[in-house]
Amino acid sequence: MKISIFIPTYNAAKTLPLVLDRIPQEIKEKVEEIFVIDDASCDNTYLIGLEYKNQVKLPNLNIYKNEVNRGYGGNQKTCYKEALKRGADIIIMLHPDYQYPPKLVAPMAALIASGVFDVVLGSRILGGYALKGGMPFYKYISNRLLTAFENLLTGQKLSEYHTGYRAFSREVLLNLPIPENSDDFVFDNQILTQVFYFGYRIGEITSPCSYNQDCS
Repeated sequence: MKISIFIPTYNAAKTLPLVLDRIPQEIKEKVEEIFVIDDASCDNTYLIGLEYKNQVKLPNLNIYKNEVNRGYGGNQKTCYKEALKRGADIIIMLHPDYQYPPKLVAPMAALIASGVFDVVLGSRILGGYALKGGMPFYKYISNRLLTAFENLLTGQKLSEYHTGYRAFSREVLLNLPIPENSDDFVFDNQILTQVFYFGYRIGEITSPCSYNQDCS
């Protein structure tokens, strides 16, 4: 079972090394590849990623850069396509903003590998960890209101739709019409709606968050 972690980045020079440092050694050894795709950042995210790779010498860390900015959704499309091309069975997206604990990669992947779920989300809301982790109150309220509205529209009961920590089975990513989705931030909602529409099983896992001034 090949597991890949991808980190879609844009202007993440401050937090990318922190995220990579937090990935435990046992996780680094279990995953097939950890790859960072920089979306033509205005800062030196790409160079910092290369420097990290060279200094730490992680054989399964690879750094890529889009020649032109593809947008948040467009960069995810690039990431999923690259992971599938490399034969990944489970693909886990981890945002580079230092919010989410990489230690959860193993249990998220296990829930898919065991056949329990097809998609697993790392939720900052479950367990009340969003505010405890420093999420600004106005963002917390916005998250809750938007999630309530989206649950009403879809008939689902997710705790949040806007997490940057997501795991997908290969089958899901191959069968969803992902290329038709937006290249902007609405991509995240569109792909979840497609997951619901095609009847895939989706689960959530509590993800304590670490919010700081550099988080988006």
